[in-house]
Amino acid sequence: MHIAVEGCSHGELDTIYNAIGRLEEIHGFKVDLLLCCGDFQSVRNEFDLKCMACPMKYMSMHDFYRYHSGEKKAPVLTIFIGGNHEASNYLQEFPYGGWVAPNIYYLGYAGVVSVGGLRIGGLSGIYKGPDYLKGHFEKSPYTEDSKRSVYHVRNLEVFRLKQLSGSHDIFMSHDWPRGVYHHGPKERLMKMKQHFRSEIQNSALGSRAAEDLLKKLRPKYWFSGHLHVKFPALVHHMDESSGKTKATKFLALDKCLPRREFLQILEMESSKDGSGQPVELSYDAEWLTILRLTNHLLSVTPNTVYMPGHGSLERYQFTPTQEEIEETVQLMNSDLKIPTNFMATAESYNENRGKPRMETVQMPPPRLNPQTTLLCELLSIDDPMALLLGHKRKSLSPKAERFPIRVNDSELNITLDTSKLSHTPDEVDVSDDDNTDFIMEMKLSEDSPTKPEGSFEFILSPIRRNSSSSSESSQIQPVASSPVHSVEPRTGLVLSQPKASGSGIGLSPSLCDSSSASSSLSESEGSPHRSPQTKRTCDDQETPQPQFDTSSSSIREVTSNKSMKKFKRRNQSIYSSTEEDA
Repeated sequence: MHIAVEGCSHGELDTIYNAIGRLEEIHGFKVDLLLCCGDFQSVRNEFDLKCMACPMKYMSMHDFYRYHSGEKKAPVLTIFIGGNHEASNYLQEFPYGGWVAPNIYYLGYAGVVSVGGLRIGGLSGIYKGPDYLKGHFEKSPYTEDSKRSVYHVRNLEVFRLKQLSGSHDIFMSHDWPRGVYHHGPKERLMKMKQHFRSEIQNSALGSRAAEDLLKKLRPKYWFSGHLHVKFPALVHHMDESSGKTKATKFLALDKCLPRREFLQILEMESSKDGSGQPVELSYDAEWLTILRLTNHLLSVTPNTVYMPGHGSLERYQFTPTQEEIEETVQLMNSDLKIPTNFMATAESYNENRGKPRMETVQMPPPRLNPQTTLLCELLSIDDPMALLLGHKRKSLSPKAERFPIRVNDSELNITLDTSKLSHTPDEVDVSDDDNTDFIMEMKLSEDSPTKPEGSFEFILSPIRRNSSSSSESSQIQPVASSPVHSVEPRTGLVLSQPKASGSGIGLSPSLCDSSSASSSLSESEGSPHRSPQTKRTCDDQETPQPQFDTSSSSIREVTSNKSMKKFKRRNQSIYSSTEEDA
């Protein structure tokens, strides 16, 4: 099963799908799934655009509205999480996930699905301490503050994800888990992004919530975007019961721009391999059960909300039993396949009306989505937007009603310490180039993943973005690569043919093109504190260079070039002095 992973999409769907199609044409494999790590920008019209957190002069429709209207269809099943540059009003219609366009699926605030036998999870948004303990209180029309707080991670989603059991194949987050840079080539990272140095030295760069999830879930792969740089790492986890270690292969990717390493393709074994059947998307029964069991913890107020924990008289462990999972499956009529029931709830952008004057556009009213309504009815759970619109709340679970609510002290370890913000760049590049894509193959030695050293090589070859045939591209000579790696001079493209099984993987670091200058904004952030008597409120109460195991999959990466002009700007024009976003 071939999976393409993309960093920050920023609405450039045509570029991403064209790059995937070109790879398929040249190398004879079929990409089954595309994963996007945030800033997807599912903007249907100018009203959605008004709800996106960016300066008015940078608001652009990009490509998504054509896929929403049906003018185009995504050529590969696409799954994405939310970032910090999104049409938040539209994504709020799908708190538990849903189809934003045919063949394009959003995971929701947090979510877990199954694709071809692979378990894929994700957490949308970015971490910010002061909003972490709040409920999902925002709705359109947003204020300047709520336009940004709406995409900040909440403790409810992190608490729910921590209840998951079993193995996890892939997990996605927009911002990086804090501290993951200590498990990869951080000196190179600090050289490429010098404004990260002080944050890295203080272990303050990244999301503390994602760090907790990385330690708890221990997925085989973890993919991120947000910081606009490619970075691989290998994180080892010790199993205290068995004494054995397992590893998470982390990879952050860049945004979709010329000469950026924004796309990576890997091959993973799947239960559907060799079946010839299309890859289907299914719900994860355990995740649906957790949503059902924790529905009473949902808050839609800006009040501080604590999750239950040790010492509480109410239930605080929601890892479901087999009986509870079976009950969920029965509620779903024994069918966990996600229905392809996309239905447009707003008109798509009409180019014939001309470019809109954004200063006169108003934010749209909030809407309910029939996909979410159907799922909530099946599971008897609440839609946060329905509660915000005044709908009656579904009854709480008996266990939630029976016992008083206590504070979970373990949940405070993320927020009590002052959290320093990262110097994250926010770049807008329009740069000139030679209209060339690059294909890179990386080869690693068969060393054990615990070894700190290993050998590898890569070869770069250009691919023209025009309509020329694959035979034309095979005549192009490879370009020079970074001097820090050994390069074997070879003509043509060097991308291994896919294997049925047993192929190797290597996430080898490579230097990014830094032709566009980055800027940073240094900020500080305080975290909420509480008195010992504070109680949870409910709505009712208003390393070294990594070496990877070469036995599971193979990875190829794509970077893209096209002719554009260059300019840069600084974060100060976008965010207030209290905002951390990239």
